[in-house]
Amino acid sequence: MLVSYKWLKELVDINVTPAELAEKMSTTGIEVESVVTPATGLSKLVVGHVVSCEDVPETHLHLCQVDTGDEQLRQIVCGAPNVTAGIKVIVAVPGARIADNYKIKKGKIRGMESLGMICSLQELGLPDAIIPKEFSDGIQILPEEAVPGDAIFKYLDLDDDIIELSITPNRADALSMRGVAHEVAAIYGKSVTFPEKMLLESDKATSEVIDVAIVSDKVLAYASRVVENVTVKPSPQWLQNLLMNAGIRPINNVVDVTNYVLLYFGQPMHAFDYDKFENHHILARAARQGEKLITLDGEERELTVEDLVITVADKPVALAGVMGGQSTEIDASSKNVVLEAAVFDGKSIRKTSGRLNLRSESSSRFEKGVNYATVLEALDFAAAMLQELAGGQVLSGRVQAGQLPTEPVEVATSLDYVNVRLGTDLTFADIITIFDKLGFEVTGNAASFTVAIPRRRWDITIQADLVEEIARIYGYDKLPTTLPKAGGTAAELTPTQALRRRVRGLAEGLGLTEIISYALTTPEKALEFAVNPSNLTELMWPMTVERSVLRQNMISGMLDTIAYNIARKQTNLALYEIGKVFEQESNPKVILPTEKDHFALAISGLVSQKDFQTQAQTVDFYHAKGILDVLFDNLGVNVQYVPTKELASMHPGRTALLILDEKVIGFVGQVHPRTAKDYHIPETYVAELDMTMLEAALPVSQTFMEITKFPAMTRDIALLVDLEISHQAIVSAVESVGVKSLTNIKLFDIYTGATIQPDQKSMAYSLTFQNPNDNLTDEEVTKYMEKITKALKEQVDAEVR
Repeated sequence: MLVSYKWLKELVDINVTPAELAEKMSTTGIEVESVVTPATGLSKLVVGHVVSCEDVPETHLHLCQVDTGDEQLRQIVCGAPNVTAGIKVIVAVPGARIADNYKIKKGKIRGMESLGMICSLQELGLPDAIIPKEFSDGIQILPEEAVPGDAIFKYLDLDDDIIELSITPNRADALSMRGVAHEVAAIYGKSVTFPEKMLLESDKATSEVIDVAIVSDKVLAYASRVVENVTVKPSPQWLQNLLMNAGIRPINNVVDVTNYVLLYFGQPMHAFDYDKFENHHILARAARQGEKLITLDGEERELTVEDLVITVADKPVALAGVMGGQSTEIDASSKNVVLEAAVFDGKSIRKTSGRLNLRSESSSRFEKGVNYATVLEALDFAAAMLQELAGGQVLSGRVQAGQLPTEPVEVATSLDYVNVRLGTDLTFADIITIFDKLGFEVTGNAASFTVAIPRRRWDITIQADLVEEIARIYGYDKLPTTLPKAGGTAAELTPTQALRRRVRGLAEGLGLTEIISYALTTPEKALEFAVNPSNLTELMWPMTVERSVLRQNMISGMLDTIAYNIARKQTNLALYEIGKVFEQESNPKVILPTEKDHFALAISGLVSQKDFQTQAQTVDFYHAKGILDVLFDNLGVNVQYVPTKELASMHPGRTALLILDEKVIGFVGQVHPRTAKDYHIPETYVAELDMTMLEAALPVSQTFMEITKFPAMTRDIALLVDLEISHQAIVSAVESVGVKSLTNIKLFDIYTGATIQPDQKSMAYSLTFQNPNDNLTDEEVTKYMEKITKALKEQVDAEVR
């Protein structure tokens, strides 16, 4: 909503600057987006009287002699098609500044001296959409009373301040100048002054020439007046200025009056050419399926049964509440005018304007609501203006169908209810004072009082609305500030939240950077790295195929991020993500997928750069495994790594499943070279694990263990095993003996070479033994080693070298 500050001051006697008003309105409930003065940046623009105008042969130019209030006439070369002798125009004299800070200088055009420029409104920075059509392709012609040499700003109201309000749906009452005036008057404790129009009616009754009817419950009321013998012409300059400052293009005096009333009352109106009616019966009804109407913009609209239309002779002549029809448009030859003022269902208007992509000033107001109490007043006001500006005769009376409730709405509350909600100590007298400013009548006493809400404030219906009005007029800055009362339940993290924080801290401590990738992906990527793939969860209307299903793994999204960075020369990457994957059960009765928390990491590039004393070190399987080892050790869980070839998108010789309590919780390994090529990434290692399963396996509590005072003993053992025997198999065999004093198993050497069989390898381990309660003897350790050797022979066929 664009509000003219000049017009506002005519309705409310305020003596504050526009900036101060904007600040005050923003702090009392209606946000001000901006305050703009159209004349800002413009200078040395004066009224000029074109004394003579001669055409320049073989060009479109005109050589003009212009009186700008100086001692001598000013010669200006102008190319506008509508320049002629005798008119008043806008002249930018040398040194003037016009739109885009362009400076006007003396110059020569076709060898003719030009001492200035005759300007159009576009050249002053006004948008094409609001410039009158008669001047859209030429210069602006000023009123006859304009004095040569005067600054042009007051004649076009360019010196006005335009306040742009951001109107929320609950304050649609401020979509009119009267509504804004009531608001400003309440803020400053002033009264409003609304001008009235004297309506002189002829002896001829409106009911003699038209009648109206409603055949739809979506039309609450419909009223019309008839004005005969109007003279259609351009509106006076003051009216054109008001409309342009409000962002509306002036058309002619009849149409401009309806737009003026829309801005003033917030009541959308429409004017029909009565002589273009096929009969005299106006009917408001629902459109028929497939019915068509050519609207004022020249577009043919195909209608549905959800649209509302105004018909004459059962033919649509207007799309109700949105736009009029071309067949009954007011033009220069129109003589008799039918004015319409109505109230239509807001939901219906919103659906129609949305479906047709046809939003208008009228539709935006009907969508949010209009003031029932001033519908007929606005109709009479428009008729009086046509009488004044178009010389028409207004027929007596109105024709009307449907009735509107106009009496105030009563809302009851109590002083205690208000003070408890606001934390204030207001008295009943304070309450009465506040509602007097708003123009609301109060009856009752402090224990229980009733407020009569005028129909212009249809947003107030319950007690809480009254409290809001009191708070904003009293002043939000005056409300007391209090701290929350103690005694509530202290908050703590849930186990899931605590685990996420621990994992996040560990991952970042290990040098990983957190990312967040899309939960929606392609059907192929959704299943690509899933250990246990399930049914896909698909969107019904996806924007693109790339975002059509919910993911069942996070690795594919991380590889997209790796590829994005690689393409931009960022090659050393260590990333992690904590997010959700979505598994869909095969049960057709289960519609929603199961959400599971997962942790995933991806590393690629170099661990360390090459320098003068060390070689560059690239990431490998053991870097990814090492990150997981630190994670699991800190969480206190024992996870086993079991080689696997089941994941098609992972390297078959460099991938392991993560086994916890005999359950697969994830995997770690190298992305298959073929898959890496598809993603356009280099050698990359990834891991993903189920945090829900990890959380379930976490130890309930960690018991304090005193540091032992007794020394540890170590024994080294070198084993000759088959090539396919894994480290994990050997560790499992050693742990199966159940030696409580065995505290650590460390692999320190792997050897294959000429001294052993080609199908075998040598693996050397260091075993650490320690008894927390006593010293260990060599005999005890020897017995342990014998048991371990026996278990290794039985389980992995290991031979001690």
